[in-house]
Amino acid sequence: MPASSDSALALAGQLRSLTDGELAQLLGARDLREAGIRDFFDLAEALLDPTSIQQALGRLDRGTLATLAAVSELGPSTVKDAAARLTALGGDPTTIPAQLAAARRLALVTEGNGVFAVPASVTEQLKEWPALGLPSLEQLATEPAPAALAPVSRVEARLTDTKAAEHAFATTTAIAELLSELQHESARELARGGVALPDSKRLAASMGVDLDRVPGLLEIAARAGLIARDGGRWMPTGTSHEWIVDSSGERWSLLAAAWLERLPDDIRKVLGSRSHAAWGERLEEYVSWLFPAGGEWMRDRVLVYTRDAELLGITADHEPSTPGVALLTAGPKAAAVAMSALFPPEVEKVYLQHDLSIVSPGPLLPRLDSRLRVMADVEGRALASAYRVSTASLTRAMSAGETEATIRQFLASISLTGIPQPLDYLVAEAAARYGLVRVGGLPEGRSYVRSSDPTLLRTLLVDHSLAALGLTRASDRLESRFDLELVFWTLAEARYPVAAENSRGQIVVLKRRQAAHAGSSGSNDTATSLIERLRLGSSDDAEVTGRAWLSRQLDVAIRAKLGLTVTVQLPDGSTVDYQLEPASVAGGRLRARDRKADIERTLPLSSITSVAPAE
Repeated sequence: MPASSDSALALAGQLRSLTDGELAQLLGARDLREAGIRDFFDLAEALLDPTSIQQALGRLDRGTLATLAAVSELGPSTVKDAAARLTALGGDPTTIPAQLAAARRLALVTEGNGVFAVPASVTEQLKEWPALGLPSLEQLATEPAPAALAPVSRVEARLTDTKAAEHAFATTTAIAELLSELQHESARELARGGVALPDSKRLAASMGVDLDRVPGLLEIAARAGLIARDGGRWMPTGTSHEWIVDSSGERWSLLAAAWLERLPDDIRKVLGSRSHAAWGERLEEYVSWLFPAGGEWMRDRVLVYTRDAELLGITADHEPSTPGVALLTAGPKAAAVAMSALFPPEVEKVYLQHDLSIVSPGPLLPRLDSRLRVMADVEGRALASAYRVSTASLTRAMSAGETEATIRQFLASISLTGIPQPLDYLVAEAAARYGLVRVGGLPEGRSYVRSSDPTLLRTLLVDHSLAALGLTRASDRLESRFDLELVFWTLAEARYPVAAENSRGQIVVLKRRQAAHAGSSGSNDTATSLIERLRLGSSDDAEVTGRAWLSRQLDVAIRAKLGLTVTVQLPDGSTVDYQLEPASVAGGRLRARDRKADIERTLPLSSITSVAPAE
């Protein structure tokens, strides 16, 4: 008990000195529950819980674990001391400073004036490892890595690249469809995790994939910062608008770069150094050796990385593709060049047909595809895509700012066959009907709906799909208690020829907000609230904060019967250190047993400048 309290006291002091950013990183890495943590002492105790320690040790690679175990065995020690111990065992001491820094970021080691100490709870956990079938210090330092990954046959490289390109193109296209669908309607994330089934089915249909592939594609898009959770719903981010009009090669490059960036450093290094070797079982063996305490957590991560590598064409049947090798050895730009060469060429022209369909003979240039989608619905998405124009789709385009003239100009510019007469008539008819229903704003957040067609207004009043708007007759128009934007988008989704207008009766274009902030999540909000709570005890007055901190330190020491080094300022301004065993605090004074003098001392708290674990 005294040893663990000693560690908690030292760790609490270290935690208090961290910046908010460092605290957020620590809380995210250690995955702590917020309940019951009121101050830095509570946080230290939670971090030193055996279950939490074992979880954190599972995140460390073999070299860092060996360094941590060496310091644990030696007791408080310097980098030089740890290097000497690992060298004596036959281990590699060259990366010790970086490894100790990694352990410190996880609160598995404390540091002061260049001396590192492993908390007693961590030491106790490491001592139990052999009994749990995990490696000892000697095994961590000396056990060799498994055999190198199996080499790939260069004869099959062309087949591998062909298959990889197919996978990469399909995934990139599916994520483009995912973004397009989420721009139209966001998807709900369940409290227990995963997207709600109706939304999953909708997304699977829009992407043209099986239902069980939706989570993986969502993860790839989220990792690349293209979608994020906002208010419990998956939505596109601002970044997605730029990505959606990039070339297919550039789109793939961002997805692949995000995969590479999230790859653990050690795994990235081994794959980079053995980039012409097959993955599979030998990679899993290597990862199990590299992260000996990783267990299911690390195995699951490897499965995700290898699964996504297949989806992105970095590998095909666990063999690295030419773009995959370039990604691991030369980076995303070189990989994008290699993958672009394997993708089918993009086209800039389409066939406009008399049945109002549009056929693209190959993948349509993304910036053209993005604009065409505004005025036509996608019917088939493959190497040759199909679209269909309708009155509703043209009305949607005009609501987004297109005009009869810009629609004709755009269609003519991409057509190999001119504009067929039926399509020409449809554009003219849609333009004539557009704005037949007008929505404007009223005071107090209300709105009105007007039309030059009385029959259309009567239709709106009896349309059951619009009942929620609460439309009521007011002279020659309808009114709603809801605001202009809500009424406008409801009518637009019901496929009425609606336009928004300002107070002068001029048509205005409304932009629907459908973008989340990348990286927004509930876990970030939880970490922020916990950090605010931890800082709440701090005052702008350093003296007030110092007294509160001193009181908490003494309280922990008294409960744990922990010896302290207490520094006291004397009347002449000099200081003296006492080795004390605190007994109680009352009336602004500390009563404690002096170890060396074997007497009881009573000290005013105002004279105590600092306390630390006993020497």
